[in-house]
Amino acid sequence: MADDFAHRRNAAFRNSTRMLIAHGRQTQAAWLRELADWIEEAAGGLDPLPDRRGVGAEVTDLEEEVADLLGKPAAVLMPSGIMAQQAALRAWTERSGRNTVGLHEESHFLVYELDAIRELHGLRPVVVTEPPRPTLASDLAQIPEPLGVLTVEIPLRDCGHVLPTWDELVELSEAAARRGVPFHMDGARIWESAPFLGHSFAQIADLAESVYVSLYKGLGGMGGALLAGPQDFVADARRWRVRHGGNLPSLFPLAAAGRIGLRRYLPHVEAYVVRAREIAAAIQASGVGLIYPSPPHTNTFRVFLTAPAAALNLAVVTYAEDTGVWSFPRDFRDTEVPGWAMAEFIVGEATIPWQADEVVDLLAELRDRASKREDITAS
Repeated sequence: MADDFAHRRNAAFRNSTRMLIAHGRQTQAAWLRELADWIEEAAGGLDPLPDRRGVGAEVTDLEEEVADLLGKPAAVLMPSGIMAQQAALRAWTERSGRNTVGLHEESHFLVYELDAIRELHGLRPVVVTEPPRPTLASDLAQIPEPLGVLTVEIPLRDCGHVLPTWDELVELSEAAARRGVPFHMDGARIWESAPFLGHSFAQIADLAESVYVSLYKGLGGMGGALLAGPQDFVADARRWRVRHGGNLPSLFPLAAAGRIGLRRYLPHVEAYVVRAREIAAAIQASGVGLIYPSPPHTNTFRVFLTAPAAALNLAVVTYAEDTGVWSFPRDFRDTEVPGWAMAEFIVGEATIPWQADEVVDLLAELRDRASKREDITAS
């Protein structure tokens, strides 16, 4: 039954002609053609040779471009964000001589990585913050033991894509510096965080010794990440890329897609955040659902509807089959409050043409379809 639904869901997504969330859909062949065209155009009509294990062509250009954006001396391309993050923690803890990692209880390291920092690197997580809010300097002050590195995720995704204020982030950075603790920033969504923090990417990154950024979230790439920081730190990270098996024969597809994203989507990030706030306000005012945080800190917020998650996920599919409109690529999930389900609403290029009242109407339709199914099931 689950396989049948997955097949039906995939077919509905593939056949949809209008998207609501993020940057929309990209098919494999079309994506590869676009990469090829862009590479040749960027090279002045030439077809350059691929990089050799991360050196040359698109890769070097991307690393230099991102290092410059972040105001860091150097950057290194990694095949995945998890690899980049683990390389950063290992490099800093080796330098500090302490295996303790200060982090949030809802950190990506603890929630999504199968305990990799313990299993692969022998590092010991120390939870600095438990409440569903960003880490503050006052939290760090409550940790008596020495830390090998402190890591902070901006925004904190699993608490609703929430951010600290600029002053709070500065205070935390200064508190870590006073204790001699290296500060690593999980900046996967640093691009989307800048409007709320009110400072440039380089000013935000300057608060940390090292920063990880994603190429496939807000920038819409195929995958990949960059780790930026001091020259010697990046040299260490390159060695950890080899040790993690990430020194692939060539990385240019990830680099080229990332460079396209820097040009296509990065200039519009502030517009995405503005539209997220407009849509969120309309949803809240309509009473069709609830949103959090209010207003959104970034281009992503949580939307809550009064229907079970399974029924809402089916409604997403049936609505797409009936209208050709695909709404939520990420499933709704049930919350701790009975009868309420939640999904992430990510504003991107596909969202911009939508009017706020259209989104409200769509959510009402999904809720009503889900509620009707529940009535049928109950009877």
